[in-house]
Amino acid sequence: MAIFLTADSKVIVQGMTGSEGMKHTTRMLASGTNVVGGVNPKKAGQSVDFPDGQSVPVFGSVADAIKKTGADVSVVFVPPAFAKSAVIEAIDAEIGLAVVITEGIPVKDTAEFYNYSVGKATRIIGPNCPGLISPGKSNAGIIPADIAGSGRIGLVSKSGTLTYQMMYELREFGFSTGVGIGGDPIIGTTHIDCLEAFEADPETDAIVMIGEIGGDAEERAAAYIKEHVTKPVVGYVAGFTAPEGKTMGHAGAIVSGSSGTAAAKKEALEAAGVKVGKTPSETADLMREIMQGLSK
Repeated sequence: MAIFLTADSKVIVQGMTGSEGMKHTTRMLASGTNVVGGVNPKKAGQSVDFPDGQSVPVFGSVADAIKKTGADVSVVFVPPAFAKSAVIEAIDAEIGLAVVITEGIPVKDTAEFYNYSVGKATRIIGPNCPGLISPGKSNAGIIPADIAGSGRIGLVSKSGTLTYQMMYELREFGFSTGVGIGGDPIIGTTHIDCLEAFEADPETDAIVMIGEIGGDAEERAAAYIKEHVTKPVVGYVAGFTAPEGKTMGHAGAIVSGSSGTAAAKKEALEAAGVKVGKTPSETADLMREIMQGLSK
């Protein structure tokens, strides 16, 4: 098992023929992802040959790709100006999962395509995210496939680089799925969505949750954990040294007053029974202790 992305997932890439799309499709194929098509209206009917010898067809629309291949996941590598229409196209085609890698999408555009998705069949991950990986099964996005194998830890993170670091630090245990949800002010899939899915996944034994300053997503996740999550959770909140009022890296990481501080988030998580590390490495150590305890 895994969450959202499995060995059976059939992946298409919107923007596959662009430079970023080509580079990361090559990496996804190399890691065993079942990439069944690309989407580019100007190159419909063509195919692209990749270094591993696979030839991937290009379709004119997401709907056509789904009709011809049965695709259920789209990874979006489309420039910011065109990302909203690309995601809406994926939603209209009723694809099950749209993984929006693009950064720099105007918040207004994200709000519009997120609102458009509500009540429809498509789950959105991102934007401005590294995607998700179920090691040994499938990799949708830009997460390096060789930093960790499959195992029984679930990971949900706002930060791409901290996703990679945590997977590497806990590589001896491995992961069911690692999800980079993105750090923009509006995102499609939240910490809570992933916590709910990991709690329901019989092959996830424990969960690492990485947050960062800004907003109240981590506090809301803490309240959810207290009420609904029975599996052990460890956490890390990036930004303990961030100066007040300054945006740090991600557009959503801005602190005003005491709201959104790392200390407030740490306090809320600990009150819900989550062990919170002061550094990513300390957080990995906390999870290591839990996993060693579960294996006894």
